[in-house]
Amino acid sequence: MRWLLIVLGSLAALVVIVVAVGYSLPDKHVATRSAQLAAPPERVWATITEVSSAPQWRADVKSVEVIRQGAAGPVWREVSGDGTITFETVESVPQQRLVTRITDKSLPFGGSWTYELQPAASGTQLTIREDGEVYNPLFRFVSRYVMGHHSTIDKYLSSLQTRLAAPR
Repeated sequence: MRWLLIVLGSLAALVVIVVAVGYSLPDKHVATRSAQLAAPPERVWATITEVSSAPQWRADVKSVEVIRQGAAGPVWREVSGDGTITFETVESVPQQRLVTRITDKSLPFGGSWTYELQPAASGTQLTIREDGEVYNPLFRFVSRYVMGHHSTIDKYLSSLQTRLAAPR
């Protein structure tokens, strides 16, 4: 019985420490990654802006429903391992710059993603910047120390590179 109390007390202390550290972290973060893609900007642009085809090349996306066409581009609902998230296109400069953001206010996180495309000798240089917000202190701890702020961008770039390497 004593060992059980020690284990339970240790777990409770660990949770308190994790939450305290989470509260001490800022709720906003910036994560940036770049990749050389072996495809011209036109093809990269077509791939990243055709949101309805995301389930075909992004393993983490189960389905996409385009809700409507907004002023800058589509507004869509994406179902993934993170649940159901609604996004909107904020800015769209074909083959150069795309900005999207989460519109759901009920989620424990939010933010925007900026995609910058630059022609390169071997294809396209794509830089993705995440201006993220994590509201829940426990999730903030996990995002910073367990998953890492770059994990979503890294998965996206890996999936995109695989998609662009596949024959059309």
